[in-house]
Amino acid sequence: MRIVVAHNRYREAQPSGENIIVDSEIAQLTAAGVEVLPFIRSSDEIPSMSKVAKALLPISPIWAPRAQHDLSRLLTEHRPDVLHLHNPYPLLSPWVVRTAHRHGVPVVQTVHNYRQVCSSGIYFRDGVICQDCKGRALGVPAIKHRCYRDSAAQSALMATTLAVHRGTWRSVDRYIALTSAIADHLRDYGIPDERVVVKPNSMPDPGRPTPLGDGFLYLARLSPEKGVDLLLDAWRRHPVGTLGTLRVAGDGELRPLVEAAAAERPDVVYLGQLDRPGVRAAVEASAVVIVASMWHDVLPTAIIEALASGRPVLGTALGGIPYLVGADAPHEPAGTGPAETASAVAGGGSPMPVGVGLGEAGWVVAPEPAALAAALPVARAGASGLTLAARARYERMFHPDVVTRQLIDIYAGLARTPNHA
Repeated sequence: MRIVVAHNRYREAQPSGENIIVDSEIAQLTAAGVEVLPFIRSSDEIPSMSKVAKALLPISPIWAPRAQHDLSRLLTEHRPDVLHLHNPYPLLSPWVVRTAHRHGVPVVQTVHNYRQVCSSGIYFRDGVICQDCKGRALGVPAIKHRCYRDSAAQSALMATTLAVHRGTWRSVDRYIALTSAIADHLRDYGIPDERVVVKPNSMPDPGRPTPLGDGFLYLARLSPEKGVDLLLDAWRRHPVGTLGTLRVAGDGELRPLVEAAAAERPDVVYLGQLDRPGVRAAVEASAVVIVASMWHDVLPTAIIEALASGRPVLGTALGGIPYLVGADAPHEPAGTGPAETASAVAGGGSPMPVGVGLGEAGWVVAPEPAALAAALPVARAGASGLTLAARARYERMFHPDVVTRQLIDIYAGLARTPNHA
């Protein structure tokens, strides 16, 4: 089987879980015997482009003529079975879907965000969830609020791109929704059920989990939508040292808040931006991984990192987070499920605090400081009771062997359908 994987890499200065996932997926497919033809562009290429290429950049999200020329040549020469698209912006454009179809190649797209509708892709603006552009033919609110790169002109271009390519997106042969929440988003956008498959991402198996460390780890971009300020607010509601250590890894515009907290309290440690070995070491040093997202986060890579290492997760009840920790599944009969076990471990048989939801591999709470503060001691006390469940959930749902097999099956189903030509 021969697959083109198309992706516009995000800038290396902007740490991206999506870049990591694409790299990992290519490696896993190759190891499984699939011939992968990467069709990759990077936003880091933009500063070194020629004057002519830079002059064409404003139209590239809509069309990207150079990318279409190069893709046409690749498709003609190699005649792949499927094109798998991840991020098309800004150097590929959704037009690659039309180019592939013109060559009779079916298209799969993994949906990593909400950019079929939202110019910023995250349904988040000015510190709160925003869906003002949902259902509109043109995202005028995105232009008004400069939602794309804080530029009215670039926001107008992206809003226009989304309007122009509404039909393009609806022609994609199969959508991969990373969680049930993204599947709902696609159905709401008008994609039929039969063209949506829920298949999460995976991360390489780190091996047998090490004994639990102590305290908590936050591993994400330090930006408002990722909720590090929410976490620090909740953490300060507990006396110094009562919850162990809070380790914070990542970088971004809210870094000064983290550095100030680390200077203020000895139980907050700022680790900076970590490489892969550093991430693993930080996870192993901790007992619980925190995902404090303030937006409908699609699939935080940190959760899969945690589960693979047998670390339960404390997350906000938004986006795909409940799905990932198994908190959106039907409840088991009273007294028989993991909830009762974890509750007993967490509080000596006392009931869970109001607003703290228990899943198979962690806890979810409302994205509010009081709710997160109430959940912190629960998670610390109950971590050891969910270690085996966290690792088991990874092996069952997020292990590369499982996820790669799902992906190959998706490709095989499309490769058997009639060509678009």
